[in-house]
Amino acid sequence: MPPREPASAVGALLDMLALSLGGAVALGFARFAYALLLPVMRSDLGWSFTLSGAMNASNALGYLLGAVAATALAGRLGLKRVFTGGLLLTAVSLLLCALTAHSGALLTLRLLAGVGGALVFVSGGGLAALAARSHPERSALLLGVFYGGSGIGIMLSALLLPPMLAGGWRGAWVGLGAASLACLLLTLRPLSRFPDRGTSGAAGQATAPLQPLAWTLAAYTCFGVGYIAYMTFIVAFLRASGAGALVTPFWAVLGAAVVVSPVVWRSLATHAPGARAMAVQMLTLATGAALPLLSIHPMILFTSGILFGVSFLAVVTFTTIITRRVLPEQGWARGIAAFTVLFAAGQVMGPLLTGALADTAGGLRLGLGVSAAVLLLGAALALRQPAQA
Repeated sequence: MPPREPASAVGALLDMLALSLGGAVALGFARFAYALLLPVMRSDLGWSFTLSGAMNASNALGYLLGAVAATALAGRLGLKRVFTGGLLLTAVSLLLCALTAHSGALLTLRLLAGVGGALVFVSGGGLAALAARSHPERSALLLGVFYGGSGIGIMLSALLLPPMLAGGWRGAWVGLGAASLACLLLTLRPLSRFPDRGTSGAAGQATAPLQPLAWTLAAYTCFGVGYIAYMTFIVAFLRASGAGALVTPFWAVLGAAVVVSPVVWRSLATHAPGARAMAVQMLTLATGAALPLLSIHPMILFTSGILFGVSFLAVVTFTTIITRRVLPEQGWARGIAAFTVLFAAGQVMGPLLTGALADTAGGLRLGLGVSAAVLLLGAALALRQPAQA
């Protein structure tokens, strides 16, 4: 048995784990941790649910803008520079959120954090796809580790933020920004071992057809609209429903489920034809999203967090898997960027829709119910992806 092969596999896994800290910042801190800050900020600043949703919609709009620019920037500067630049922009934006209570300034900073997050996620996805190519037998696991980094961010925010929020929301933003800078420093050395792609990697992307991915792209748009409502408002829903004491363990369980999701879905994501794996994942998501609407019993809530956590970033991981399966290598970055753009567009609509519905007589229950229905629609669309893909 050659001694270097296991070391190579372990090294690849550890490097991918370090790269996944980008996802911890881009989504775990910059996007999802806002759900923990929202009840305190809403109470302190007198926000409506519509404005509360607009804060994450602004973040998603920035994510959309960053996703549109990411492929061109990566072709010009290389994936690694875009990745580190996006991490720095995100960290600084989070730190600056502590300095103002003005809604316009916060909307702008949330947008900038979204731009940085998209640059991190698109470039990081490209780096992960290139690195996974060297380990085809473990590619699904390696990609899952990268995308599962958001779960690390969710778990860390569950541990860090509640004590900080006791002193107000400003200190929580400082904590998120400082943790983001620490993640940036931890990625620098492992990042040097990843294959990069400069201008040569951009060649041919403009001509790579996306039509073979049409049904999966449509399903992913529904995913963007549907999942973000839960991740934005579930904490506010739990507090309003009298389950506020469960928020910290619930959020930690959800994050832990995200971290283990690569192991749970690896076989199905690798072997199921078409986008059937995505359909099952989105059905699981819809179930998890609907459970709190039926009961706030602790076991029901923790089951909801497990089902949602184990599935929602598995859907994101699957988009890279199917992109690598369907498109030629020169089209991978374009495919990942297309998924990211539609994901971001859905996320712009999702918080606004849910927030507007929550401000009606139906409240958050109506908004979360509609998001679960959108996830079910996405599962149906994913089943239409041709089996030969």
